[in-house]
Amino acid sequence: MYKWLTSAIIVVIVATGCSTVARNETSPSPRNDGRVHTQQTEPRKKEIKNSAQVAVHLEQLAKGIDGVTNAHCVVFGNTAIVGIDVDAKMERSRVGTIKYAVAEAFHKDPYGIDALVTADIDMSQRINEIGADIRRGKPISGFAEEMADIIGRLIPQMPRDVIPQELEKQVAPKMNKKL
Repeated sequence: MYKWLTSAIIVVIVATGCSTVARNETSPSPRNDGRVHTQQTEPRKKEIKNSAQVAVHLEQLAKGIDGVTNAHCVVFGNTAIVGIDVDAKMERSRVGTIKYAVAEAFHKDPYGIDALVTADIDMSQRINEIGADIRRGKPISGFAEEMADIIGRLIPQMPRDVIPQELEKQVAPKMNKKL
């Protein structure tokens, strides 16, 4: 009896697995697939064909920002690194503001959108200030403060990370409502 029952179950499984039913369904049209289609809204980076010309262009843009005394640009491949010179005694927060202003100017430029903006370190001045802090009896806090200044200048500011002021004004009120 078990043999008959087992054979009947096997036959039923094989019969249902092998059956094919003709379906008249058509695949969905690619245009009507229910997905949302968007277009690129961020500025596209232009391909750099003349490195020297782009370097001069970005240096001039950076020099046009208040607080930048000089700028140096290196272009390799399709990427630019722009080092800005600022006053060595300038506070870290002011340096950050100037770097952001340069990045904001680059954000609007097709060659500068993915450039890296960094500020000079001015090591001799930093070492001098660390020595002065040691003489004043603040070796650890003086060293930590100078290292923070150095790191704050080294970390690049990416123009792509800049939020345009128009957009910032729209987002700020919404964020305050949540608080």
